[in-house]
Amino acid sequence: MENPINVLIVDDHPFIIEAYKNALNKYSLQGYEFNVTQAADCKSGYELIVSDDNNYNLAMFDVSMPEYVEKNIRSGMDLAKLMQNENPSCKVMLLTMHVELDRINAIIKEINPNSLLIKNDINFDELIFALDKTLKGDKYYSETIIKLLGQGEFIKVEFDAMDKRILELMAKEYETILMARHLPLTPVVIEVRKKRIREVFNLPDATDAEIVEQARAKQIIE
Repeated sequence: MENPINVLIVDDHPFIIEAYKNALNKYSLQGYEFNVTQAADCKSGYELIVSDDNNYNLAMFDVSMPEYVEKNIRSGMDLAKLMQNENPSCKVMLLTMHVELDRINAIIKEINPNSLLIKNDINFDELIFALDKTLKGDKYYSETIIKLLGQGEFIKVEFDAMDKRILELMAKEYETILMARHLPLTPVVIEVRKKRIREVFNLPDATDAEIVEQARAKQIIE
C-alpha cells in the first residue's frame, strides 16, 4: 500500500480513538506512515467522507454512534456504505459490541467489510494483527465472529447478491467492461469487488476460471 496511508477513524469514545492511534503508531515501525483524521459522530464522519479531501486508504468505524438524522446516517454501517460508494478503494474496518448472529450476518451481507471485530475480542496485539491483515489485503474477522458464523458457513456468508452476480458473469467469461453493462456498478467498483472475492478465497493471483471453479465447489454459484 502507498505511503503515507490516510486513515479515517470515527468513534464516539475518545479513549478508543487513542487506542487505535497507538496501534497505528506501533504498526508504523514496520515502515508505514499514517495520516490520521478522526471524528466522533455520524455527522462529522459524513462530512469528511463526502468532502473533496476524501483520499482515505483505511477507514475504521464504530457501528453504534450518535446519528445524523438529516442525512439518514444512523450508524457506522451507514458511514461504511457511504465510504464504499464515495471511495471504493478504501479498506473498511468495522468494530462493534454487538454479538447477535443476525446483526453480524447483516453487517457482513450489507457491508462486507475488509475487517469486522467485536470490541471485547480485541487487545492491543489483536488490533495490530487486524491492521496488518487489513492493510495487506486479507480478510479479518475476530474470534467471536468466526465462532458465531461457524467454520462451515464462513465462506458462503462472505458474498452478497452482487458478488454472486459478478461470479456468474465471470463464469460466462465476461470482461469487466462488459460486466458494467449488466450491473449497476462502474468498472472500478467491479474490479474492487473481484479483488475482494479473490481475497476471501485466499487466491489473490487466481484467474477468473480458477475463482469460478472455487465458487462452484463451495456451491456459491451453480
